[in-house]
Parts: sequence; structure tokens; C-alpha cells
Amino acid sequence: MKSMLKPLAIIAFLGVALQSCSSDDDGTDAVAAPVIANFEFGEGSAHSTDQVAYKGSDLHLEAEITAEGVVQSISIDIHSDEVEAGEGEVDWDYEQTWTDADYLVINPTFHEHIDIPTNIPAGEYHIELVVTDALGNTTEIEGHIQILDPITISDFEMDETVERGSDFHIEFMIEAVNGIHEVLVDVHAHDLEVGEGEVEWDYEGDFSEDYHELTEAEFHEHIEVPATAPAGEYHIIFTIEDEDGNIHEFEDHIDITVPTV
Repeated sequence: MKSMLKPLAIIAFLGVALQSCSSDDDGTDAVAAPVIANFEFGEGSAHSTDQVAYKGSDLHLEAEITAEGVVQSISIDIHSDEVEAGEGEVDWDYEQTWTDADYLVINPTFHEHIDIPTNIPAGEYHIELVVTDALGNTTEIEGHIQILDPITISDFEMDETVERGSDFHIEFMIEAVNGIHEVLVDVHAHDLEVGEGEVEWDYEGDFSEDYHELTEAEFHEHIEVPATAPAGEYHIIFTIEDEDGNIHEFEDHIDITVPTV
């Protein structure tokens, strides 16, 4: 009888062990990786979902996370492989990881706003959202966003030359998503010789009143050149500021000539 009990005990032990292994193999005790749903991003002030944002403002991010295991961290990576920094601009690669208590739960809602620098290139940027739970399971979702200039100028036209004692014409379209605050025009020359009967001419024009708070406007103005202005090349600086303090500046040149007889 004793000799039969030993083999039976061994068989019973192996049966329990095999059942345990079978349970592990079929994943009944495994915890599923987090699920990310309704990932949205866009202009921060409007909580937009149109996947467009503006330099100098903020970016709205939101997602619903379902996690069987407690969330350990949520990370964001924003970068671009499509744009190059121009003069006065810097490349923008943004990374941040959140481990706030509000997110270290089973099913958190992720909601953050990220400041967008004013001095980065406009264009398409890649966004990656990564959620990791306490067991090391990771889920990633990605998308693309267009980051635009808050002020844009188009269809620029200006006379190339003007006779002193007459006027020259300037026109262009302004689009300012935050509304136009002011429009300034500065005309000046460098090291022009002032002859007999001439007077050095520097012009500063403020056209803000006609365009204030408009988000789209056609700038169309004429600037009088005094008959006493020295002839030569003049430098013109156009400055447009929006209601959020963003500034767009561009420049051109015009030749002032002596009237022909």
C-alpha cells in the first residue's frame, strides 16, 4: 500500500504544476497593456481638435487612458523632421514625462497645455504619446500637428522707385489669428549726403487705428516723400504686432529719385 502512495503523490504534484503552467501560458493572470482613446490636440486657447496651433501660444493635449494596471508614467515627445530653422529661429524638440498623483491611477484622463516657443520654424511636427503602467506594459499613439505663424503677410506690392515730391504705394494682406494691435512703417536712409536745399528725411508712420483688432485686413497706403528729401536708397521696415504681443517684422528698399524735367 505504501509503495502505491508514493507514485500517486508524485502524479498529483505534477498535475498541480502542469495546471499552474497552463494557466500562465494561456495568459489568464496577465494584465493588458494600457489603451489610449480619443487622443486630441490643437490650439490651446480654444481647446481645438483641428491639429493646428500657433507659435507663441500653447498646445492643448488630451486623451482617455484605460489601464488594468496602475499607470506609472505618461510621456510626450514633439519634434519635426520636416522643417529647418531659419535666421533667428531654433529647432524645437520637446520631451516631458508626467508622474503626477492624478495620473498614477487605473483609468486617468490626460489633459495638459504646452507652451509653444515664438522662435521655432513653422511647419509640421510629430507628436508621440506614451503610457507605461506599473508592470512595464507600454502603449504609444502618434499624430501630426501644423504649427503656424500667428501673423502672416502675403501679396506684397510696393513701388520700386519714387520721385521726391510725390508718393509711393504699398499694399499687402495681413492675417493675424489673435487680431491686429498695431501696424508701423519706418522709412530711413543710411549715410546719404544731404545737398544744398535738401533736408534729411526719416519717416515713422502708425497705421494701427485703421486695422486694430482685425484678424484679416488689406493694408493699402500711400506715403508722401518730401520734395527736399535727399535722393538715394531708403530702407523700409514694416512691423505688425498682434493682440497677444507677437511681432512680425519684414523689410524692403525703395529708391528716391530727383524729378525729371
